[in-house]
Amino acid sequence: MPGTGATASPHGWTVDQSEPTTTDLEGLEEATMTQLAHEIRASYAFIERNFNLVKRYWGWEVVWMLYSIANALSITFIGAGTEAVTGQKIDAGHMILYLLVGTLVWHYLSVVFDNVSELIAWERWEGTIEYTFMAPVTRFTHMVGQTLFSLVYGLLHTVIILGVVALFFHLDLSEANLFGGALMLIAGSLSFIGLGMVASVLPLLFPERGAQMTHVIQALLLLISGVYFPVSVLPRWMQPLTRLSPATYVLEGMRSALLDGAGTTALLPHLGRLLGIGLVTIPVGLAIFRQAEMYAKRTGKLKRSG
Repeated sequence: MPGTGATASPHGWTVDQSEPTTTDLEGLEEATMTQLAHEIRASYAFIERNFNLVKRYWGWEVVWMLYSIANALSITFIGAGTEAVTGQKIDAGHMILYLLVGTLVWHYLSVVFDNVSELIAWERWEGTIEYTFMAPVTRFTHMVGQTLFSLVYGLLHTVIILGVVALFFHLDLSEANLFGGALMLIAGSLSFIGLGMVASVLPLLFPERGAQMTHVIQALLLLISGVYFPVSVLPRWMQPLTRLSPATYVLEGMRSALLDGAGTTALLPHLGRLLGIGLVTIPVGLAIFRQAEMYAKRTGKLKRSG
C-alpha cells in the first residue's frame, strides 16, 4: 500500500522499506550515549582501583620514590663533577641539564611502559584477573583506564623528582621552549603506550617469565636511545638501531626544545615520527592482545602465575 513502506518480495515475504523514524533515531542515540557513559565510568573505575593499590602498597611507593630521587641526583651530579674529573673547562650547567632531561624523560616513559606492559602481571599478583576479564567491559576500556593511570602516575612521579633535584641545582630554562617540550612528551607518551600494549602480550602468554621479558625490551631501549649520551658515540653497527626506538626521537626533541630553545616548527619531524609510531602500535597492540587473550583462555594460561 502507498505510504506504508512495505513491499512484497517474489517469495511472498513482506519487506519493510520505511525510513527510520525520529523515535528510532532518538532511541539509538540514547543507547549509544548510555553505553559510552558506561565505558567512561568503567575506565575511571580502573584508574581509581590502581590509585587505591598505590595507597595500599604505600611502603613500596616510598622506597621506589626515594630510589628514583637518589638515582636522578646521582646521574645529575655526574654532570656537575665532569669538569673536576676531566680537568677541562666545560659548560657544567648545560651538562647538568643534558643529563637531567635524559633522566626525567626516561623515568617518565619507563613508568608508562611498565604500567601498561605489566597489566596482566599485576592482575595475577592481586588475584583479580578472573574478575577483570569477566567484567562487562571491553578490553579497550580496560586498556584506556590503565593507560590514563600510567600517564597521571608517571607525571606525578616525575614532577616530584624534578622538584627535589631543583633544590640541589640551579636549572636555567629561560631560553627553553616549554610548549614544544610538552608536545614532545605527549607524542612520546602515545608511542610508549603503543609499545607497552604490544609488550603486555608477553606476561599473558608466558606467565612465568613474561614480565622479565618486558624488562629486557626496556633495557635494550635504554641502551640504544641516547638517554645519557649522544647516540653518535655508539658503534657504527648500532646506529641504525637507534632509529627504531621512539625514545630516541623524544630525547632529541626534548633536548632541542629545552636546551637549545628550538622552535616548535623544528620539532615537527620528531613529532610526526612519534605520532606515527603511536598510531601504528596502539591498534596493533590491541589486536595482538585480543588474539593472545583468546589463546591464553583456551590453553589455561590466563590464571597461571608460575
